[in-house]
Amino acid sequence: MAETVGRGRLPRGLTLRAMVPNAITSAALCSGLTGIRFAIGGDFHSAVLAVLLAGLLDGIDGKVARLMKAQSRFGAELDSLSDAIAFGVGPALILYLWSLSAVPRFGWFAALALAVCCALRLARFNASIDLPGQPHKSAGFMTGVPAPAGAGLAFLPLYLWFASGLEVLRAPYVVGPWALLIAFLMISNLPTLGWGALRPRRSIRLEVIALAGMVLAALLTEPWLTLVGICVVYLALMPVGLWRYRRIRLQRAAGVPL
Repeated sequence: MAETVGRGRLPRGLTLRAMVPNAITSAALCSGLTGIRFAIGGDFHSAVLAVLLAGLLDGIDGKVARLMKAQSRFGAELDSLSDAIAFGVGPALILYLWSLSAVPRFGWFAALALAVCCALRLARFNASIDLPGQPHKSAGFMTGVPAPAGAGLAFLPLYLWFASGLEVLRAPYVVGPWALLIAFLMISNLPTLGWGALRPRRSIRLEVIALAGMVLAALLTEPWLTLVGICVVYLALMPVGLWRYRRIRLQRAAGVPL
């Protein structure tokens, strides 16, 4: 009895509320790793779909955590580790097994760049998200291309190959430079639009809802061409994000309320 005086009672385990978002994050990690397993077996369609599923799960785990008020430091660290593997290591190995292994030296360098830059981006995000001079989250911007979006963009040659069957899209001299470009975009300081910056006007909200439904239908009927279109739209919006962020910075410097 004397040994327990002054000691608080330790919790017996995690609550179900705290476990749910972490379980979703773990599912995303497992999905990304399963994508590697599919690629090793030569099933690149399933490999890409597994990574895309990981991206979907990654997009909802944080929202579930906030909705259930179950945010934790453990969950944040697990999310970063999951992202590094599912959206860095996974796509890098899939691209290497699909194309880059034809030129092992250059191909492995390009795959390494994609995986390492993804990890560096996540480390920077965790360490310096609130540093001045970076696109601030409250304004709806992110610094560089997010890891899930980077993985989706890295697969653009695969989407085109699935849709057209053109073998030139599988050539290492096409896939390698593209992987290096996406790696650079992930660690760049370019301000990219986040969900917070996408605020459609009230007058077109019904049209936006209808467009979302049509995109979902297109994903079900023509998934690869639709993914190509999504990648093209995302890339086209990057200059828009840069222009909007520069305008916001000028307004803040001038003391103009946003």
